[in-house]
Amino acid sequence: MKVKIINKSHHALPKYETAQSAGLDLKAFLPDGAITLQPLERGLVKTGLFIELPVGFEAQVRPRSGLALKKGITVLNSPGTIDADYRGEICVILINLSQEPFVINDGERIAQMVVSRHEQAELVEVEELTDTERGAGGFGHTGV
Repeated sequence: MKVKIINKSHHALPKYETAQSAGLDLKAFLPDGAITLQPLERGLVKTGLFIELPVGFEAQVRPRSGLALKKGITVLNSPGTIDADYRGEICVILINLSQEPFVINDGERIAQMVVSRHEQAELVEVEELTDTERGAGGFGHTGV
């Protein structure tokens, strides 16, 4: 599948880091210099990228596991969804969940983007749902 992309940053296009990677790394585009997220602070980080996805596809913006584990940095609305009809700049809402300030430098890999197919559901209103073994069992229902 081909995805049209405009790159207004001075960074290379996102790429898959390994042959079997699901996500493309997104880099911060900070032409005015680094930004610092204080503990519990959130911020919108631009990438300089604009995409045109085929109908029936979405792109999900997800945290990078290394930043989450080592620095406490994650994507606040994870996963963030980019719809096929969105033409604006891809931006990432990052939050610093650590107790230390975190500096984001221009070109730093801040998130990953996964492109996937999706369906639009037709909602059919009914009076009751089919019974299952699980039923209404929710969070933690099948064990810890």
